[in-house]
Amino acid sequence: MRRKIVLSTILFTLIVLGNSAVAEGKDGGSSNIQDPNTGISELHRQIDQMRKKHDSEINSLKQQLDELAGRSTEKAAKDELAALRESAKAEAAKDKLSENSAKDTAFKSGGLNLQALNPEISVTGDFLFSTRKDRTTEQHNDFIFRNLGIHAESWLDPYTRFKGALEFHEDETELGEAYVTLYNIRDDLNLTLGKFRQQFGVVNRWHKHGLDQVDFPLALRQIFGEGGLNQSGISLDWLMPPAGETSQQLTFQVTDGSNSRLFGGNTGNMLSLLAHYKNYRDLSKDTYMEWGLSGLAGWNDKWDIFGGTTRDDRKITTVFGVDFSILWEPTEKMRYRNLEWRNELYWLNKNIQAPDGSGSDSIDSWGLYSYLQTKISRTVDIGIRGDFYEPDAKDYANLSSDLSLSPLAVTSDRPHICQVGPYVTVWQSPFVKFRMEYDYGNGKGIETPEHVLWLQMIFSAGPHKHERY
Repeated sequence: MRRKIVLSTILFTLIVLGNSAVAEGKDGGSSNIQDPNTGISELHRQIDQMRKKHDSEINSLKQQLDELAGRSTEKAAKDELAALRESAKAEAAKDKLSENSAKDTAFKSGGLNLQALNPEISVTGDFLFSTRKDRTTEQHNDFIFRNLGIHAESWLDPYTRFKGALEFHEDETELGEAYVTLYNIRDDLNLTLGKFRQQFGVVNRWHKHGLDQVDFPLALRQIFGEGGLNQSGISLDWLMPPAGETSQQLTFQVTDGSNSRLFGGNTGNMLSLLAHYKNYRDLSKDTYMEWGLSGLAGWNDKWDIFGGTTRDDRKITTVFGVDFSILWEPTEKMRYRNLEWRNELYWLNKNIQAPDGSGSDSIDSWGLYSYLQTKISRTVDIGIRGDFYEPDAKDYANLSSDLSLSPLAVTSDRPHICQVGPYVTVWQSPFVKFRMEYDYGNGKGIETPEHVLWLQMIFSAGPHKHERY
């Protein structure tokens, strides 16, 4: 098509030129007129030359067009292959994304993954063997599984946490703790509701499997009972503004007066009040010091009098405490070396109606403990604890078994107990530890074991290990 157009254009141009030449001859009156046949022959020759020239150019152009067309076809084929590869990659990516989405839905979806709502549960065991030489019992050797604890924890929402402990003993089962803590009621205030070990001093808050020794300090057990101070109510923890380089915390608790050692005559279930102040300070990068003050107040309103009568009279019971601790733990060797010194003092004043019917009176008893403990390797702790307790002396303290005031008061003159106990704790792992402790006790007016050797094994199965509380 293009060839016909070129030839037509050339012929049209030659005809126009020929006509122009004829017209020019006529107008100019030239006398050099050529033979018409000769002109036509020359015109045909020129046309043939031009046709051959243009045929050659057209063939060259056609060859170039064919080469370009071949390259375009090859490029198009390559482009098509690349497009197919990209399409295959896109489909594979979609399949992988779909697979990952399915996995996320199966294991992470809030609607289907109900397991995430389950509380964390741990089990602790406290197994003891003791051998003793004393005058308080005829049983010299004893194996006892002291406690099997079921501990549960769960965040109920971003601001509320639940903790509970159910304790199984060989002869009974009891609720150790069950409470909910609401964090950040204000930026510096937390609220706890439920049953909990109260913040009187330091170690009363701990569970027995988290103690540094086999049992609670002697004075704490004599004043609060073998299980310590553990009641139901509410607790407010206020992180006070710092005083210079020290941090301060104030705890205020309102609980029912259910402790039988302190509030056995609280028939009206009057509430008890507790306050604890803690002061903490870093002495250096390796050493900190902590001290605190504690106070507890509660009431009793009914008293048993010898002879089978009772007397109504509301009287207050108060307990005061002081605690002091220092811990040295070198930052670069904290897993292998430390030194801890912990001390607490307790003082009780209990107003009573004397069981012999002589009228109002009061009981005053006090005690303290101090222990020094050090880590000599990553898995071995050694320490020694000293205990002292002095009950009150009352002539009517042991009037009858039902009216006995022991161990807060006894009939002996200047009664007291002293006890010293070295111990070694070996950590087989963070979940299993063994302890050997020897306790030597001596006193007057109150029964106490003289020589006791303890072997203890504590284990923990679950995420919480040996949490103190």
